[in-house]
Amino acid sequence: MDGHTTCVVVGGGPAGMVLGLLLARAGVDVTVLEKHGDFLRDFRGDTVHPSTLQLLDELGLGERFAALPQSRLDEVAFPLAPGRQIVVADFRRLKTRYPYVAMVPQWDLLNLLAEAGAAEPSFTLRMRTEVTELIRSDGRVRGVRYRGPDGETGELRAELTVACDGRWSLARDQARLPVREFPVPIDAWWFRLPRDPHDDPAGLTPRVGPGRFAVVIPREGYLQIAYIARKGSDARLRARGIEQFRRDIAELAPGFADRVGAIASMDDVKHLDVRLNRLDRWHVPGLLCLGDAAHAMSPIGGVGINLAVQDAVAAATLLAEPLRRGTVTDAELAGVRARRLLPTILVQRLQRLMHRGLVAPILDRRRAGPPRPILALLRRFPFASLGPAYLIGIGVRPEHAPPFARRPPTPVVVDE
Repeated sequence: MDGHTTCVVVGGGPAGMVLGLLLARAGVDVTVLEKHGDFLRDFRGDTVHPSTLQLLDELGLGERFAALPQSRLDEVAFPLAPGRQIVVADFRRLKTRYPYVAMVPQWDLLNLLAEAGAAEPSFTLRMRTEVTELIRSDGRVRGVRYRGPDGETGELRAELTVACDGRWSLARDQARLPVREFPVPIDAWWFRLPRDPHDDPAGLTPRVGPGRFAVVIPREGYLQIAYIARKGSDARLRARGIEQFRRDIAELAPGFADRVGAIASMDDVKHLDVRLNRLDRWHVPGLLCLGDAAHAMSPIGGVGINLAVQDAVAAATLLAEPLRRGTVTDAELAGVRARRLLPTILVQRLQRLMHRGLVAPILDRRRAGPPRPILALLRRFPFASLGPAYLIGIGVRPEHAPPFARRPPTPVVVDE
């Protein structure tokens, strides 16, 4: 089946869904293609930061988001000794309506955005539709070829194609946009443990041991654990087996020793190949890359979703009018990168500094926590925890909903 739309968005993640919703509210005919049949995938980025919470409010979705099952992180703290910790980032110090990070399963956020999009006449979401190839003619991308739910193939032609299909973006690869890779010393392994009533419900706290550490994220009804170790150690870790992995976790976090049996097998441990990269050029004629397709982020700081969403807001703000008139120039596409490049570079530089100054020394057994000068600063001036909180929660250049996308609050409908 062939068709035409003004803008086709490849990928229904946070960037793709936010972009689709905003453009539809501008009256642009937009189609989002998502290759999966639903949004239910474990261990995707589930942090919704204060700036994104503010955006949802501006879109009239704040009350509906607040009704979703969620937990809230007030701080990021680092343990110093049994019963002692130091707060590295205190979100409660932020002068914002939402001084916390909301932990919400990403599928709930995406379903909320899909429902909001469905209310817009010019929004189309097509699930189980996998993009297989870019359509090109006269030196320009003209849309995509795809495989549909029943294996049927088709073409969807568009004035603009936007790649929001992640760090392994097919659209980016086919456009032959070179990727600049930065060295990363870590990989992450994600798994769940049952939550105990005595667990801290509001803090994100690392557990540190010789050559490894884990980040414990309190979630609604369970704990989400990121086990961090040297890049390239996945085969060795899996070869040691589930019993040794459980012992490693119990040694790293003795308080979890009575729960590690909940990890039934190594199939319950999901490996993330951590990448840190970015494109020097985010577009070719007719195609724009956003989010992880333009810049893969380390999980350190949990800022990937936040940056992807802000990319989408900037793109919608700058491109809605050109798309309404039916022509998008190279200069207008380049304007999106120009607007979002500084925040991307600064966050990636901060992550690289954290890799070198915090993560690598722990993995090399040279240190068991943050550098002493940082600890001394935070002890003497607790207000300094505002700086990391702002960088993580708000960002360098927070984006706000353009006027055409703003709506009054939508009340939550309760079924009787």
